[in-house]
Order: sequence, then C-alpha cells, then structure tokens
Amino acid sequence: MFINDAHINGLLADAGKPANADVERILAKGAKKQGLALDDVAGLLNAAGPEHTERLFKTAARIKQDIYGERLVMFAPLYVSDHCVNDCAYCNFHMTNAAHARRKLSMNEVAEETKCLIGMGHKRVLIEFGEEPDINNIDYICDTIKAIYSAKTPKGNIRRVNVNIAATTVENYRRLKAENIGTYQLFQETYHRATYEALHKGPKGDYGRQLTAHARAREAGLDDLGIGALFGLYDWRFEVLSLVAHAEYMSKNLGIGPHTISVPRFRPAPGISYQPAHPVSDDDFLKLIAILRIAVPYTGMILSTREPAELRRRAFQLGISQASAASICTPGGYSQREGVANFSSRSESQAEACYSKNEGQFNIADGRSVDEVISSVIADGLIPSFCTACYRVGRTGEAFMELAKPGEIHKFCRSNAILTFAEYLEDFADSRTKGQGTRLIERYLAEIDDQNIRSETVRRLELILSGTRDIYF
Repeated sequence: MFINDAHINGLLADAGKPANADVERILAKGAKKQGLALDDVAGLLNAAGPEHTERLFKTAARIKQDIYGERLVMFAPLYVSDHCVNDCAYCNFHMTNAAHARRKLSMNEVAEETKCLIGMGHKRVLIEFGEEPDINNIDYICDTIKAIYSAKTPKGNIRRVNVNIAATTVENYRRLKAENIGTYQLFQETYHRATYEALHKGPKGDYGRQLTAHARAREAGLDDLGIGALFGLYDWRFEVLSLVAHAEYMSKNLGIGPHTISVPRFRPAPGISYQPAHPVSDDDFLKLIAILRIAVPYTGMILSTREPAELRRRAFQLGISQASAASICTPGGYSQREGVANFSSRSESQAEACYSKNEGQFNIADGRSVDEVISSVIADGLIPSFCTACYRVGRTGEAFMELAKPGEIHKFCRSNAILTFAEYLEDFADSRTKGQGTRLIERYLAEIDDQNIRSETVRRLELILSGTRDIYF
C-alpha cells in the first residue's frame, strides 16, 4: 500500500516545530507552483504562529489565482438512493438506522429532480448512491445518468454528470466511462487504517478495496478522478499528508494526478450518535485548505454546504475552486422543497425552513439559495462559473494536467466562466444580482490579455444576450 502509517507519523515527528527560516524556504518553494514533497508538507502542518499563517494564506491565495483565476465552479449534489448495506458510524444512511425511511428514485423522479436543479440554474451535478448491490446496481446507476442527460426544460439541461459511487470493479467503471461521465469521485474518508476499520462495517470496511479503487477506475479508462478525506475522523495533519501521498501515487503510477480533492468536515445528523474523535477547528480547517492548495497546486478543490457561509467565503479565497450551492442531501429532496421553482430567489431563512424538513446524509450548514450564494461570490470579486467545456472538448486526464500544472488552463477558464455566468444572469438572476454580475463581467473582460480571445468573448456574449446558449471555448 502506498499509505504507510509509520512513514506518515514519522514525517510529522521529524518535522518538529520548524524554524522561521524553514517555513519561509518551504513557502518560497511552494510559490513556484510545482508542488511540495511530503517532508515539506509536514513542516507546514507543524508550523505555528500568526506570522506563519498569514504568509501561508497569501501564498495559497496567489497560487489559486495564478492557476484557476477568479472563477468558482458551481454544482449541486443529486442523491438518487440512500439504500445502503454499510454501517458507517458517521453517516446518517448507515444500515442500522432503522428510523430513516429509505428511498430509491424512479427514472421519472430522477428527471423531475434534474429539472428542479435546472430551474435553479445548475449545469453540473454530482450523483450520490448508497452501496446496495441488489438495489443500486450498475444498470440502475447508468440509467440514472441517461435520465439526467435526457432531462430538458425551456431553461436548458444538465451538461455534466459527475459520479460518487462505492468502490467497484473495472468492468463497472467501464460502464460509467461509456455513459460519458465527468469526474469519478471516491473519498478514503480516513487514511488511518485502524480508524477506518473501526468506523466502517460492511463491504466498505475493506480498507484496501477503497484505497485501490482509483487504480481500477483508471484501468477502465476514466481519466478524471477525485479524492478526499472526511476531516474529524482522525488527526487532520495525518489526513493532509495522506492526501498528498495519494496524489503523488496517482501522478507516478496512474499517469494523472487527482482532478479534484474534496475537504468535507464531519457534520451531525439525526440518526448519528458518533462524535468526531479529532474535531477540526475553523482555523485549522482553513490552514489545511491552504496547505493542500500549495502542495497540489493543479488540483481542483471542492467545498460543500457542510460548511457555514462565512467560512466558505474565506475558503474560496484560499484555494477552493468548486462549490456546491442550495444542496439537498436526501433522495427526492429538490422536488419536495416547497416552491422549488422559485427557490433561486428565496431568502436564507426560507431555505433553512425547507431544509429542516429533510433528514439527509448530514446536516447542512450553508442553506442559502443559489442566488444568495452567487451574490456573495460576486461581492468578493469572484466569477461564478457553470462551465463544462473541458469535458466536452477533450481537456481531461493528461490533457487537462498538461494545462493545469503550468497554470495554462486559466486561458480557457476566464472566457468560459464569463459566458456561462452571463447565461445564469440572463435566465435565473434577480435584478440586483444581474446588475452586480454584469459589472463584474465587464471588469474581467477588460483583463483578458489576448485581444483575439477578448473580441471573440464579446461576440459570444452578444449571442447569449440574443438568446443563444451553450457557447464555449
């Protein structure tokens, strides 16, 4: 196994408390956007003091800006079935939660959920299933993907389906590849073997099956792969080092690094008695995001609605490049939400009232509507992006890494972010958000250095204003 507990703990012990000069050396190395070795990461993890944190945050923010620019990609999870044979201590869908009423969506229900998401302005979704081979088999999962891609409304369609399913076989991953999915995500939850085995019962309790899943997915031809850890289950420093080790392994052995790294923190739910043994403070959470951005600079970093709004705002500046908005984490939840057709402009208090009716996988902390999230993002000078262009023109896998690692992906991202954001403003935004967004677009149009790309972006914007949709570089 490429994760060795003794090795990772040894790195942390050897790093000790680094001197100021060592921290400066590591950050200067990280600022070159070539990533960091594990011993360097261990040094940052052990660094303490406000002067180190300020420098760390500035370095991470600069790297994020240089590689991903000002854009923040928006998406929503779509829970399809919460039937599960696993008994994971931290998950509300655990098998022994008898009070939880299970639901598996029909294809008509999947289409209705998809139309709700389209009506909110979303263009990409992440589909989620519990692991239940007899109920949530690969045929059902593939049918779900087809149903999502087929669903259309006058407001458009979902353009990219990303997938989060349990570790499975090469053949099943080939089936996913054939359905034209985007990224396949699978989180290790915790890389600490003893903790992992203590918290998981059922098929997911096989530590090795989980850890080697990305290699099987790669063998099947999937080339956009996402990893992550659930912070709070074990020492966050151990998890960060393990994530970087996993990224190194993927780059060296699979030919691609992780397309995304997700950083969820444990959240309670009605059917969970588990309390995290290693809770992560807000300050440490922001620190780990910054360290991961410096250590794996090319990767997309994902933050969910597990986190409260103000903390998300800070994290977006430090390294997060993708975020969910107006999420529901229970099957059928979007259709059930009261007044969902008008949800994009509902108030935060109304959104929270809707969420309280659902007992999802975890309690959501950021219950804002899509429009509220976007308004906040605009206020912070970021462009909400609904872009799915890379998947559709072949900028995936090695092709994506060749652009992302040197920071060249930004050339495509700004224009595509502007175009998809303009679509959102025209089709979904209220008048206030539209005014804010239009001014932001004008600002970033002026910052496109290539005159030809800028002129072509302006031309395509005019097409969008006249009713054309789905234009991209």
